Amino acid sequence: MSVLIRGGRVITAADDFVGDVYAEDERITMIGESLDLQADKVIDATGKYVIPGCIDPHTHLDMPFGGTITADDFESGTISAAFGGTTTHVDFCLQGKGQPFFDALETWHEKRNGKAVIDVGFHLAVTDLQAGGTLEDLARVPDEGVTSYKLFMAYKGAIMVDDETLFRVMHVAADTGALVMVHAEHGDAIDMLVRNALADGNTEPHWHALTRPPETEGEATHRAIQLAHVAGSPLYVVHVSCKDAIDPIAYAREKGWNIWGETCTQYLFIDYTHLERPDFEGAKYVYTPPPRPKEHQQHLWGALKNDVLSVISTDHCSFLWQGQKTLGKDDFSKIPNGGPGIEDRLMMIHHFGVREGRLSLNRMVELLATNPAKLFGLYPRKGTIAPGSDADLVVFDPEKRVTRSASAHHSKCDYNLYEGTEVQGAPEVVLLRGNVLVENDEFVARPGIGQFVKRARFGEQLAPAGRAVAAA
Repeated sequence: MSVLIRGGRVITAADDFVGDVYAEDERITMIGESLDLQADKVIDATGKYVIPGCIDPHTHLDMPFGGTITADDFESGTISAAFGGTTTHVDFCLQGKGQPFFDALETWHEKRNGKAVIDVGFHLAVTDLQAGGTLEDLARVPDEGVTSYKLFMAYKGAIMVDDETLFRVMHVAADTGALVMVHAEHGDAIDMLVRNALADGNTEPHWHALTRPPETEGEATHRAIQLAHVAGSPLYVVHVSCKDAIDPIAYAREKGWNIWGETCTQYLFIDYTHLERPDFEGAKYVYTPPPRPKEHQQHLWGALKNDVLSVISTDHCSFLWQGQKTLGKDDFSKIPNGGPGIEDRLMMIHHFGVREGRLSLNRMVELLATNPAKLFGLYPRKGTIAPGSDADLVVFDPEKRVTRSASAHHSKCDYNLYEGTEVQGAPEVVLLRGNVLVENDEFVARPGIGQFVKRARFGEQLAPAGRAVAAA
């Protein structure tokens, strides 16, 4: 199908102009002014923004954790993503204990096949290096288009790896063009703090944060950066939540090292006091790292503006408040860690980032689309608006007012982190490879339209974003 989007304000990481975008055979073929072309579908974008489909590089769909499974599978999770203007996500393929790497990948392909409505990539979360196979097997994973390895420096006794495993994987990544991602917290110290808190009878949700202080994140971030530098491996620090972790990333980037960091939407808006809400409502905000004291939020906004942090993801990991979070009613350490948010990111960042003057529109697109595409081997196929790129496009109405709420979102989660928050600006039409997913607040595509995307090896697409070519 051919699509012509007329008269929108086209915004990429580098561009900002009024024009038309034409796509056929799932790719953008022409950009210009007053294009005289016939199309199967014409969308009037006058007064609207036209931005690249957003990319969420940090999601957990259909994932087992703490004796339960996330509420959203690849159908409900990706439908929710589409309503939020996200057209590609990279999910974590979590290797089970004793499971070979390629068996884990096959398991995750089965989870998404026939369900996903946006395009999908995978990271391989390495939890058991011995059972996964040889280091040569690990080195072959990028041949499958899975070009990033995730390692957990926390969750002792479950998925945490030791420093030797982390360092060995970094060496493999350095040799194979893969990107190492770390969940950076000092797992041994946290494990001791948790046991001490429970022994003293402290079981409420806010103890989740008190046993994972910012220092444990800062120390692990520093340690991972230094090990990656020695190994010659690029490193991406996920869900940075506090100044203690920002500072070592800033130091490494000033040195010119291959270090990148992301934060997540929730760390910009949710603070420690949410965990203290009565009647177990604080459990809604139990995710890891935990919400920090409010003063850390200004440091995160500053790091995003100054490119110390390069991406905003969601870490969407939805568990029902009733029936799943309540597993930890009498023991905070048994509350499944995670929260929803895959649908809220663009609207929250546009309103509180762009409209309130913290970020430019170009920077918003860079953080939500272009940088994730470059870092995770998807650029320029995705993450920008240019001839030859996939026609992943969002027609965004900057005046539309919506209220974020569990009653309105499309996740199966029974709560919303931003319940009752009114924002100005929301997607009006969302297209994946030229196929309309969402229009007039209705989902109009079919489950399974999303495809698996093989990603390029790290570093092949890190050149500065170029300007779109305008046709005469």
